[in-house]
Amino acid sequence: MTRPEAPVITVDGPSGAGKGTLCEALATRLGWHFLDSGALYRVLALDGQQAGVALDDAETLAARARSLALRFAPGGAVWLGDQDVSLAIRTDAAGQAASQVAALLPVREALLARQRDFAQAPGLVADGRDMGTVVFPEAPLKIFLSASAPARAERRYKQLKEKGLDANLRALLDSIQARDERDQARSASPLRPADDALVIDSTALAIDDVFGAVWRAALQRGLCAEG
Repeated sequence: MTRPEAPVITVDGPSGAGKGTLCEALATRLGWHFLDSGALYRVLALDGQQAGVALDDAETLAARARSLALRFAPGGAVWLGDQDVSLAIRTDAAGQAASQVAALLPVREALLARQRDFAQAPGLVADGRDMGTVVFPEAPLKIFLSASAPARAERRYKQLKEKGLDANLRALLDSIQARDERDQARSASPLRPADDALVIDSTALAIDDVFGAVWRAALQRGLCAEG
């Protein structure tokens, strides 16, 4: 593959580890673009379900992925055509559907070029599960952010409650553990740290501590300046 035309910081890891919060903070501080790759799979799964496509129909889903009318709007809104799906794609059920779709190699191949297109000047912060291993393997800084399953379930529970959505902590923990197993065992881009990734366990860390560690790593690589 060709090297991205802009510097990229990749942040991979399991659901609920704090990747989204970290990536948004980094992108804001740096003034860079932000790619939430998980949203691509969540929107595709929703699009397939609305069209009556089975979530294991790899070829049909891949075809839909190539023409997906996806748009990220200012403020974090996500649109599928003229439909605001920002809340619909953030449910636990949507995450489970996305994990099923993401296990399909034709789907991942169909979305690969779309993800790489986000690497534009002045730079990109990419949130996902295979950003550092597959999508941007030449990124100068790769982070793998993890946390224990109970800690991630608790965080997810609080997020859903804050959004006014129903949530059950036990069910969330079961769901996270099942998704971890599926993501790590899949043959297409299994969830794992890149060989040169900085691995951070955020179980007992505040987001400011995680951000500080990543910012120091970015400074060491000349991706940002002091201050």
